[in-house]
Amino acid sequence: MPMNVPMKNSNTTAIILAAGMGSRMKSDLPKVMHPLAGRPMINHVLAKLEHLGIDNVCTVVSPKMGAVADAVAPHPTAIQHEPHGTGNAVLAARETLGDITGDVLVLFGADPIVSSETLSAMLARRRESDNPAVVVLGFRPQDPSAYGRLVTDSEGTLNAIVEAKEATPEQSAISLCNGGFMAIDGSKIWSLLERVDNNNVKGEYYLTDVVGLARADGDVCSFVEAKPDEFHGVDSRADLAHAESLIQNELRHAAMDAGCTLLDPATVYFSYDTVLGRDVVIEPNVFFGPGVVVGDGVTIKAFSHLEGCRLAAASSVGPYARLRPGAEIGEGARIGNFVEVKNASFGPGAKANHLSYVGDASVGANANIGAGTITCNYDGFNKSRTEIGSGAFIGSNTALVAPVVVGDGAIVGAGSTISKDVESDSLAVTRAEQRSIPGWAAKFRQRKTKT
Repeated sequence: MPMNVPMKNSNTTAIILAAGMGSRMKSDLPKVMHPLAGRPMINHVLAKLEHLGIDNVCTVVSPKMGAVADAVAPHPTAIQHEPHGTGNAVLAARETLGDITGDVLVLFGADPIVSSETLSAMLARRRESDNPAVVVLGFRPQDPSAYGRLVTDSEGTLNAIVEAKEATPEQSAISLCNGGFMAIDGSKIWSLLERVDNNNVKGEYYLTDVVGLARADGDVCSFVEAKPDEFHGVDSRADLAHAESLIQNELRHAAMDAGCTLLDPATVYFSYDTVLGRDVVIEPNVFFGPGVVVGDGVTIKAFSHLEGCRLAAASSVGPYARLRPGAEIGEGARIGNFVEVKNASFGPGAKANHLSYVGDASVGANANIGAGTITCNYDGFNKSRTEIGSGAFIGSNTALVAPVVVGDGAIVGAGSTISKDVESDSLAVTRAEQRSIPGWAAKFRQRKTKT
């Protein structure tokens, strides 16, 4: 469901680290381009920044990551040519961003769950009167073994971040862990990063070292603690599936809080941009792709699939319906079981109750589409449209060969193939004349039983 109107945060720069290919994903697609709720996970991170009013954003990528650059455009990208660690990755943005006077928010493109409220709390802490040079996002996981520890003093000042592999037994006993995100004084960020070395177990330039360097300079460092649920980095397909479940739960709760009834919430899957009106009822096993807008009082029955479509108030869809991009369902209209609609509009009160395909068409108000009707919209080269007038009745098992117009109030007899326009209030029938041969069936059976 859409976020509130963003605040303005023009004095903040965001750096998103997105250079990792994610070898554990076993994919040719860059890790941050894998979709969650219908869009790449890096675009979820960008949405959080947009909500905070941060429009000065630089994404750090590896060479040959044009897909990521396209996804974050018009924001610029910077190249980390070799994977030498997070500190080196942030420093790679220097040429793109130049000198910075405000705050710098460092995020990770494969950590899409963190909330905009948490990021806002980090910036608020950065701007407090003690002017901390670095604010780190911390959390307390059930199993802290894989995370760096936040080393603090009795007054809550952050003195250092110790990586898990570098931690002493005493430091390993600390429950407060590093979540990775940072808010840094922009006037100091480059000088801190220039002094980070790679004298560690991995031989990498750790971003976390900026805390110790800032403390050695006499600056205050601090932290903001968030709930463990907000920390879920995606490094594998299993991580991706878990992140999807977390986002879907948020979307389901938002839908119900906004006045939508979900009969079995765990089986309904939303897109990031799904828009739902009041008093919408969604039955089990419904999937929303991107671009769906649903009006008030709509019922979406079980096992329906919707994407790129609009449903006006009091309409009904399903069960087992498929609405493809460009479907426009009018007020009070009904799309029934095993009906597929693509790039077609249904006027108010129109009906296609079962077993039909309506594509590249317009169906007038109160028209009725009989079972088995097909709009033959493709001739192997071009798509053509079918126009069905208001109050028209299309008999079952009819093929409408586009381009064709069925006028207002016209009736098309069942089993017809219509390739010419039908005048308003007329009857069109193309089925062959019925013949009956008395006794033929009995003679047929007799012949077959003798052989």
